[in-house]
Amino acid sequence: MEERLRILLVEDDQRLAGLIRDYLQMQGFEVLIEERGDTACRRILKENPDLLILDLMLPGKGGHAVCQSVRAKYHGPILILTACEDDMEQVVGLELGADDYVKKPIEPRVLLARIRALLRRVENDINQKKSTATPHSEPSEDINFGGLRICRSSHTVFLDNELIELTTTEFKLLCFLAANAGRALEREMIFSAIRGIDYDGLDRSIDIAVSRLRKKLEVDPSVPKRIKTLWGQGYVFVKDAW
Repeated sequence: MEERLRILLVEDDQRLAGLIRDYLQMQGFEVLIEERGDTACRRILKENPDLLILDLMLPGKGGHAVCQSVRAKYHGPILILTACEDDMEQVVGLELGADDYVKKPIEPRVLLARIRALLRRVENDINQKKSTATPHSEPSEDINFGGLRICRSSHTVFLDNELIELTTTEFKLLCFLAANAGRALEREMIFSAIRGIDYDGLDRSIDIAVSRLRKKLEVDPSVPKRIKTLWGQGYVFVKDAW
């Protein structure tokens, strides 16, 4: 029998937690429930679930704090549940390391779609790592724009001779943007290039990665000049801004 994927649901509303558990278990998942934020961190790292669903309003420790505490050591996807309509609250969660969010009241089919999208991303990342393990699977030449140097063979980036620490996704995104400098790239195109799967219209990982890149590479991330958003078109890497 195929082993079921495990989901840890951190939710203090027992009725809601029970409904989510029952629905997801009918969809073939194993669902564990944790009710408190202050005990969630240890359990997340101990259980190491395939996916974490995290409510924001929790007793003992809020969801944002839990996300921030475990993100460095927990490498699975984190899906936030929020009743808040304030976009900034959702942005905070994404910036702290969450991968996506679902608003309450929860539509079960939407929750399931988000979960499946995140798990597909993880599976694709694993497959990509396996494929890039073969020799000459990736171009080795450097990319240079003024003070920016992208070393593809060593997966390192320098800005004005300072080493910039990037995640794998951030590095791949920067390489793709830089290789297409000056060209407006739609989110769907970027997603397919970075993830290797079609964009489902729900995944926010590219937006999050762009935001993180700006924090590391822009002088003022709130007014980006190096990686710009072209409304209705996508993102563009500016050649002459480095």
